[in-house]
Amino acid sequence: MWFGPVPLDEAQGAILAHSVAFDGGRMRKGRVLEQDDIARLRDGGVTEVTVALLGPDDVHEDRAALRLAEAVVPVPGAARLTLRPMGTGRVNIHAEVAGVAQVDATRINALNAVDPAITIATVREWQRMDAGGMVATVKIIAYAAPEIALAKACLAGARGLHLRPARIERAELIQTTVASDDGEKGQRVIAARLDRLGVAIGPKTVVPHRVDKLSSALKDAVQTKAGMILILTGSATSDIRDVAPEAVRLAGGEVQYFGMPVDPGNLLFVGRIGTLPVIGLPGCARSPALNGADWVLERIACAIEVTSADIAAMGVGGLLKEIPTRPRPREKSALE
Repeated sequence: MWFGPVPLDEAQGAILAHSVAFDGGRMRKGRVLEQDDIARLRDGGVTEVTVALLGPDDVHEDRAALRLAEAVVPVPGAARLTLRPMGTGRVNIHAEVAGVAQVDATRINALNAVDPAITIATVREWQRMDAGGMVATVKIIAYAAPEIALAKACLAGARGLHLRPARIERAELIQTTVASDDGEKGQRVIAARLDRLGVAIGPKTVVPHRVDKLSSALKDAVQTKAGMILILTGSATSDIRDVAPEAVRLAGGEVQYFGMPVDPGNLLFVGRIGTLPVIGLPGCARSPALNGADWVLERIACAIEVTSADIAAMGVGGLLKEIPTRPRPREKSALE
């Protein structure tokens, strides 16, 4: 691609690189200049314009952006994504339904390393998406992309994006209480979390904070058609042998992981009863603010396996915004 100023008489067929204001009007950049455009500019007193001229091996920015988006998402319907060409070398990629974004960082990084003018920006891997939310934007920065570089970028980023919708239709929440908490706030906040993914919640269940009572409630929950069990305790789970993990074991299950390097959200545990996933939520889950449990709950709801290595890797970026109502903040205020 050639770029630079040319006399107006030589600009026909070129792409106007900079918007031009002239007597009687304004012409926006990106326009392919035709004979009538040249006449308008000349009548407005313009004698020279800055243009981009595509060579035989260049692909126009709009066609290049669409080709790249179609490589990253070759079958939009199967990937649960939609492509929206926007002009000016941009195609936006949106979630078709609620879910989490599956981003192949290796492929996306390789694509972006091919040519500085060929780019895609995405949300972080496994970010929760609302239906219609923008997962990525493809942008060709120049007015054209070289065919060789575009082909290489398409190959590097092939099948790099998917949207994983929720696979669980309903979850059971069991709360324990050590005082007079009626469980209404916990039920309401967790229901809102699940609703964002289209997952229903079972009826409110509150039991005393005792191993036997919680274990019995877990056994009852297993008999429902729930695809996931959540536990929110009235007293924080402070050890892998504490009330909630012990209740999971007594109900015939196992605890696979306790604790996570995300704050708020440290006191989370993950287990199973048979094939049914069980998540022991930290107390901060009573707040609607983002916490580490969201990252685990969202993935499990979308049938994505969460391993101990996955949780350990959440520490980078795991220092989240402090919850104002937190009983024990990270740091005391200056007045204290």
